[in-house]
Amino acid sequence: MDRPKLTAAARAVVFALLALTAVAAPASARVRTTTTTMSSRVASRFYISGAGFGHGVGMSQYGAAGFALHGYKYEQILAHYYSGTTLGKIKPKRTVTVLLHEGGAVFQGATAIVGSPKKLSHERKYRVLPDGSKLRIFTGRRLVGTFIPPVTVHGGRAPLTLVGQGAYDGTFVLRLDGKGGVMTVNSVPIDDYVRGVVTEEMPSRWPAQALEAQAVAARTYAIAAPAVAPDFDLYDDTRSQMYGPVSKETATGIAAVSATSGTVVEYQGHPAVTYFFASSGGSTESIQNVWYNFAPEPWLRGVADPYDNAYSNPYYRWMDSYALTAAEHKLGTLCKGALEGIKITQVGVSPRVVRALVVGTDGASTVTGIQLQQLFETRSTYMSFATLTEKGDRTKTVVSNPKKVTIQLSLQGTIYPAKRGQTVTAQRYGDAGWRSVSRGHLTASGSYAVVVRTPGTYRIVYRGLDGPNVRVS
Repeated sequence: MDRPKLTAAARAVVFALLALTAVAAPASARVRTTTTTMSSRVASRFYISGAGFGHGVGMSQYGAAGFALHGYKYEQILAHYYSGTTLGKIKPKRTVTVLLHEGGAVFQGATAIVGSPKKLSHERKYRVLPDGSKLRIFTGRRLVGTFIPPVTVHGGRAPLTLVGQGAYDGTFVLRLDGKGGVMTVNSVPIDDYVRGVVTEEMPSRWPAQALEAQAVAARTYAIAAPAVAPDFDLYDDTRSQMYGPVSKETATGIAAVSATSGTVVEYQGHPAVTYFFASSGGSTESIQNVWYNFAPEPWLRGVADPYDNAYSNPYYRWMDSYALTAAEHKLGTLCKGALEGIKITQVGVSPRVVRALVVGTDGASTVTGIQLQQLFETRSTYMSFATLTEKGDRTKTVVSNPKKVTIQLSLQGTIYPAKRGQTVTAQRYGDAGWRSVSRGHLTASGSYAVVVRTPGTYRIVYRGLDGPNVRVS
């Protein structure tokens, strides 16, 4: 259908009406909005939350003390930590050999050289030097003799003194150390040896039942663990177990050895290797989850350790933290790109880490719990990890018509690893210290945004971790 044509007058009326409509249009149709976001410096921190001290296999020393404080006997303590074991007996005069020193040897208190007619003076000091494949013994400048090693010296029933280190029961066996020096090995009856171990490994003020459990564990380990070298059974340090001179023995330690003389832990009638360590953090671990090339052992299974926090155990819970760049440096080539965090993929019977992923912006690397312990020098593999990143945002929104300015302050960032919905708390620092002011929740990617009311210094708190401080202004 054809539209009717407008006259000139009609067209003038239409244009006038359109002009009036434009003037009457709502102001909101012409509003311009400008949003500006200003962020403070981004702060990131890497956290390791851990528990316990030591490898976690066998008996926890703090845990044993806790059991003793709760009325348990040493037999019960040992049965708890070494599953399915019983107690047996060995001869207390059975000897073990312990490396005391390498490099040089000056001894005192000896009266004889085994197999030699030469007599020694108890009061004199004797110096031992290598001479090719032999050993030469001097007192002052006088040569006592040249001997084919091993050379064994004794002082009758009196201890022998290794000058610079202390006096020890038993005999000294002197050998070439293969490095141009002399090796001094202590050959000592087992109970005399255990007296030198007990209060080196456990505080003498702890309950008698805990010391007695330690004495039996130390005695059993000494005879059941494989010899560490062809020429001696044990080291005198943590590579085997701590062993000190006679001067460090205490009355309570001597009493514990006497009360358990010759007693050892057995599994199916044979002495069992009785590992022990300082603190479990509440749970011990099965051997194969700590030393990956070891086969499972029925008496070395992870068990609950309910009293490990005895004596306000300083190792029961601990935390280490690093700047993110410092953590990247420690991880070295395991970190591909910038570090995002560490994700645990396998744990043992306890929460100790068996396997984990080091996640970076350029990929991930598989790592063991032992590797992480060594890289970060942590007290144990009982640990978890978190990366907290924070920034303070100031979002300024300007509405031009009518003129209006809205400013919103917020604390934003990411947490890795994390789960959707977990709570984060924003805290503000003031005259009364840190105070919680608002909360937020994590997204599936681990990000958060928490609105705050006023400028200031803030931090995020997440599952007991205090994030780095950031300024919101």
